[in-house]
Amino acid sequence: PPDAVPEALVDIGVNLALDSFDHDRDVVVARARGAGVATLVITGTSVAASVAAEELARTLGDEAFATAGIHPHHASGFDAGAASQLRDLAPDPRIVAVGECGLDYHRNYSAPQDQRRAFAGQLEIAVATGLPVFLHERDAHTDFAAMLREYRPQLAGGVAHCFTGSPAEIEAYLELGLYVGITGWIADERRADALRDAVRRLPLDRVLVETDAPYLLPRTLTPKPSSRRNEPGFLPEVVRELARWMQQPVDAVAAASTRNARALFRLDAAAGRVSTPA
Repeated sequence: PPDAVPEALVDIGVNLALDSFDHDRDVVVARARGAGVATLVITGTSVAASVAAEELARTLGDEAFATAGIHPHHASGFDAGAASQLRDLAPDPRIVAVGECGLDYHRNYSAPQDQRRAFAGQLEIAVATGLPVFLHERDAHTDFAAMLREYRPQLAGGVAHCFTGSPAEIEAYLELGLYVGITGWIADERRADALRDAVRRLPLDRVLVETDAPYLLPRTLTPKPSSRRNEPGFLPEVVRELARWMQQPVDAVAAASTRNARALFRLDAAAGRVSTPA
């Protein structure tokens, strides 16, 4: 069918270690693989969550990876000890990015100055380890872009995860050489107008797709799931909606997002490392 998603997709951001998946995680992963989602990158949002993400990825096999970082909500807990733990995690063959890190002034669960300190510390870890960055920004575009601009020449790339912003913001991130991660937000008719305008400017060689599960269930799913929990098996719906608003063929968006994810996170090299016995 014309809207089929044949590509072996990469979900670049899935919170699979959360307890909302504890009762049926294996079934969720099986459904994802059955839906064509071949590769999962499990998000780390604190030191403990990053350790859990890596451990879970190890149990899931060769095409499961993790990020290691401290979300801006938890930035007040970033100190020398946390930085040291993240540096120790970074060489693990399943860790493919530093993050989720960045700035979030929408809720300010951590003070802005603490967020900037934690973000700078994690950018320094990314520079030192050669890993790309998995980035979070909300209502903090000016500070976020300024900090990234300072570090960008030394970074091995990055992705603006769960991008929901304006055309001007997407242009700024593209100028910084970032990939842009799109979630089920694109399928939300109530609040996606700016994003839908923005993705018309998103070239295929910069697009990545993600569910951010269990959050951001695509509202266009039919039939509607009985639960509001999102899961990685719904990633093809994100691809279909994104293709619609990018005005691109579905298979082109699917192929590009897979190619880009494998390049940014160096997944082929990572898969080789994790499949080689120590």
